[in-house]
Amino acid sequence: MAAPPPDPQFVLRGTSAAVHALHFSCGGQEPDVPVLFSGSENGFINVWNLKTHRVDKALDGHGRKSVCWVETMDGKDRLLSQGRDQKICLWDLAEGRASVTDSVFTENVGFCRCSLLKVAQGRWLMAMAAKALDEVQVLELPSKTSVCTLKPEAGAKLGMPMCLKLWQINCGSQPLLLAGYEDGSVVLWNLSMGKVLSQLFCHQEPVMSLDFDSEKAKGISGSSERVLSIWSLNEQQNLQVHTTHRLVNAGISDITIRPDKKILATAGWDHRIRVFGWKKMKPLAVLDYHTATVHCVSFSDHKNPSERLLAAGSKDHRISIWSIYTQT
Repeated sequence: MAAPPPDPQFVLRGTSAAVHALHFSCGGQEPDVPVLFSGSENGFINVWNLKTHRVDKALDGHGRKSVCWVETMDGKDRLLSQGRDQKICLWDLAEGRASVTDSVFTENVGFCRCSLLKVAQGRWLMAMAAKALDEVQVLELPSKTSVCTLKPEAGAKLGMPMCLKLWQINCGSQPLLLAGYEDGSVVLWNLSMGKVLSQLFCHQEPVMSLDFDSEKAKGISGSSERVLSIWSLNEQQNLQVHTTHRLVNAGISDITIRPDKKILATAGWDHRIRVFGWKKMKPLAVLDYHTATVHCVSFSDHKNPSERLLAAGSKDHRISIWSIYTQT
């Protein structure tokens, strides 16, 4: 008989709103305290201390509009957050500060989360949905210089970008962007040329979330349907459907592949978190704790594998923290 699924290691309460974004920062040097950043529907970003399980800091910079994405730049003192107030804020959290040092106005009101990629020491690229509904803008940070605006060809009818993933094969290679669109397709963009390298029709419904493993040149996407689509990128940079995985219940809000590329987790509209082996999409666990839609999932970046965690944020205002490393 299969072992019963584990219970959460602990649960973080006190966001007093639905949780839409999560990001760990645990990989620093000891005696750094591992932290988890969460973004909520009420506009607050909470900085959770994972030793005390309490909020160390609550950041308020989005005019009480929902926060849909949080990400750090080199350690936990520089934080980026994206809100439904059409703003992306850069925070300075060093030495106890909690101030917004810079911001970018996106002029986009959609739900598409930004994507961040470090391209050199002190240099990042950030992709975001642009003012024109079907366009994606890529900026260089911290200078905020525009790198390119990716516009579909006339008549392409992709709809809005729904999810973005910047990546590169290795440091120094050309950065590329994978974007999931409203029409159900995943598109690979070349940033330097500003053109589409490949387009793959993966879903009948808008692509809600995707992740990509650049080592295996393989990615996965989910939508409001009962299907996860697994696809690959060949050496000619053409996207191809690899396989599909049928789900029991429809609706995936978020997908993330663990940094070691061994397992992945999905956030379900059916209140559940599902864990799969990435190599063969073998179902490993169904984590059943939440009482409402799970909006986001995130793996921790602890240096020590046995300490690594999975966090899930839900509409039920709670964040469940799971230790599932040992089971895999």
